[in-house]
Amino acid sequence: MALQIIDRRLAGKNKSVVNRERFVRRFKRQIADAVRRAVAKRDIRHIEQAENVAIPRQDIREPVFRHGPGGVQDTVHPGNRDHVRGDRIARPAGGAGRGTGSQASDSGEGEDDFIFTLSKEEFMQLFFEDLALPRLLRTHLGETPLYRSRRAGYSHEGTPHNLAVLRTMRGALGRRIALTKAPLRELQALREALAALQDQGQGESAAAAELRQRITALKLRLHKVAFLDPIDLRFRNHTLVPVPTSQAVMFCLMDVSGSMDEARKDLAKRFFILLYLFLTRHYEKIDLVFIRHHTRADEVDENTFFHAIESGGTVVSSALVLLEQIMRARYPSDAWNVYVAQVSDGDDYGDDATICHNLLADKILPLVRYFAYVQVAPEEQNLWQEYSRLPPDFPQFAMRTVEEPSEIYPVFRELFRKEGVPV
Repeated sequence: MALQIIDRRLAGKNKSVVNRERFVRRFKRQIADAVRRAVAKRDIRHIEQAENVAIPRQDIREPVFRHGPGGVQDTVHPGNRDHVRGDRIARPAGGAGRGTGSQASDSGEGEDDFIFTLSKEEFMQLFFEDLALPRLLRTHLGETPLYRSRRAGYSHEGTPHNLAVLRTMRGALGRRIALTKAPLRELQALREALAALQDQGQGESAAAAELRQRITALKLRLHKVAFLDPIDLRFRNHTLVPVPTSQAVMFCLMDVSGSMDEARKDLAKRFFILLYLFLTRHYEKIDLVFIRHHTRADEVDENTFFHAIESGGTVVSSALVLLEQIMRARYPSDAWNVYVAQVSDGDDYGDDATICHNLLADKILPLVRYFAYVQVAPEEQNLWQEYSRLPPDFPQFAMRTVEEPSEIYPVFRELFRKEGVPV
């Protein structure tokens, strides 16, 4: 018996959902590479949009088997005055007609790249598929428990859509067998006794009439046994059980001081937008705390964090002090996975960089799962010099530099890649 599976999912006009998913699976590596190249060219406003990705034809060409000519064949080309047997012909210059934008040529042939349109959801799924929060641990939370539905046997009551048909029919069959087995044996014996009397010519005797009455009574009794009784109904039962939850908070610290010009602020916003999209799309239960700082640090909402234009001097320690206060007041480390992402140009006032180092080493890093620092300036500032002393003692601390928009995504992937996934 052949099993046929029919996919009845709705597809758009002139589109095939099955073929599209199969194509994405087969050429996932090429599509993912194209997605990463596209991200480097986008501005902040368009980073979450759909994308047309180009895949080189040679990457998707199918292998073809052909019958070779076989043997040795001699071919005469009349009119050939330039070449004789054994001559080497140079490769044509200009890319052999692959649409490279070079000068016109009268030789060469090729094919354009295959253009494939990714939807917004497909684009973002490929964009963040191999990223994860490092060192994420599960903790039991009494205040905000998370429950999961789990099968808990069968019950006699329930809703129709939870009816266990096979279990119900099996119970009904067992009930009918239990109620009818003995009467059926008795019925068979009465029929055999009546047949014996008829063979002896006593079919009209009083004994035969009594047997017929008993047979009729047994048939009525068997007929009253219902095929399906309410007592047979079995419903799939579910119960809610508490499960460990991964509860996390991400602190986003952005330097908006006067030394952060528009280009550097744009780099910082690009990094935090990637981080925001990644967290909100991959983790159901995560809190985001946004902190902007110059000489004073403030906890702000998402809109203010990305669009406010306030600026001033530079005192980075103000952000770290506010971070520690919020963390201890609202996010204790024994119940929360605490993460911090900080972006700055590394320029700090006076000896404040030393104060930042001491705050991180003594009060913050022992309580966090992961701390990522990104400097949006090429030169080593005083904050970078102080932070560079932390990694040997705190493996959960990572620091990188970014100079161009095209470096944002590679650095982001390096900081938040899953364990075991190459950079």
